[in-house]
Amino acid sequence: MRADRLLRLLMLLQRHRRVTAAWLADELEVSERTVLRDMEALSAAGVPVYTERGRHGGCVLLDDFTTEATGITPAEAQALFAWSSRDAVADLGLGGALTSALTKIAATAPSGALADAEALGTIVHSDRRRWYAATEDVPWLPTLREATSAKRRLTISYASAGAHTADERTIDPIGLVDSAGRWYLVAERDQELRTYRVSRIQAVTVLDEPAAPSDTRPLAEIWTELRRGLEQRDDPLEVVVSVARERQEPVRRMLSMQLAPGTTIESDDTDEHRVVWRLAVRLPQVIAAMAVYQAPDLLLLEPAWLKDEVRAAALRTLDCYPG
Repeated sequence: MRADRLLRLLMLLQRHRRVTAAWLADELEVSERTVLRDMEALSAAGVPVYTERGRHGGCVLLDDFTTEATGITPAEAQALFAWSSRDAVADLGLGGALTSALTKIAATAPSGALADAEALGTIVHSDRRRWYAATEDVPWLPTLREATSAKRRLTISYASAGAHTADERTIDPIGLVDSAGRWYLVAERDQELRTYRVSRIQAVTVLDEPAAPSDTRPLAEIWTELRRGLEQRDDPLEVVVSVARERQEPVRRMLSMQLAPGTTIESDDTDEHRVVWRLAVRLPQVIAAMAVYQAPDLLLLEPAWLKDEVRAAALRTLDCYPG
């Protein structure tokens, strides 16, 4: 554990060169006294580090010192090289930078670790696209990444879902989220949290003023809250259906896509031909459409008002397709 901590300490110093012991203690999750002891251990091992007391003091690494990746483990190399197949890196405009970084690591890393990492590339492929979903066009993503990293305000031309034209919005960007292959920009507009589908952004203007979002929480925490609010926007509806026993698997696959988050299908045996399922769904109208198309393999039992919707939908269908 201490060897790992010493390596992390050295990497932090190599990146920042001069930092306070308190900052290092926070990053390493240890006490300042432990940081000072670790500094002494590095110095004893020949690493040119020293500590300075006083208001402008801290922990210092000499500028001419560099390290090589000779201590990288096979698992660490695999984790790094696995990212080379991630579409997310290319979407962000960092594909070339990742390749360059991996080349530098490969120049000094142990051959055994690299062999394992390169072998991983032949057996792992990352495909973030949903089944049957089209690939999203996100040409503005690199610009958004740069502006968000630089903490600059943005004016975007954005077309909401269903809108025929785009309108301009000035926002304070917070971060970018890759959700199952769909990129979202999390930002504040008029001090209210918003999410913008990156594929719907038609133009971006980076403003010469700093972004100042009022919500300073970590992006992961903000996204969890936004996603929970979206998933719970519509109250789930509990339905009861009867399913032909020999058609359970294909019907289960369809219904599973409509389950409310965190719920499952509860099953009760009734007879040798059919089973009864109880489930909570997000969109009742989709279940009604399934019941029309999948009858008699799928029959809706409850609620009664949704059965009426199914019957009305079936009659409308007959009117539209006479004969």
